[in-house]
Amino acid sequence: MVTQNKRLFGIVLTVVGLLLIPLIAMQFTNEVDWDLLDFVVMGILLLGTGLMAELVIRKVKNTESRLVIIGIILLVLFLIWAELAVGIFGTPFAGS
Repeated sequence: MVTQNKRLFGIVLTVVGLLLIPLIAMQFTNEVDWDLLDFVVMGILLLGTGLMAELVIRKVKNTESRLVIIGIILLVLFLIWAELAVGIFGTPFAGS
């Protein structure tokens, strides 16, 4: 039980650390211009991805299946991220 809680704490800490990167960059350059909604959306995406991966690690016993499922989760994260960043699919989510 303690190991599982450490992993969850690690996931949350990693999300916070990743969100600190654009926050710190905003202090030094005007090229990074995130508002509160950007931080919330990216926080939800990162935390959701981490928690889904944790769920797969806990529930799926076959290592090969684990890797495939986590790979699919990461692919979906990157596709959503790319869509929100530059609109590769042209959906309304990207502001198109």
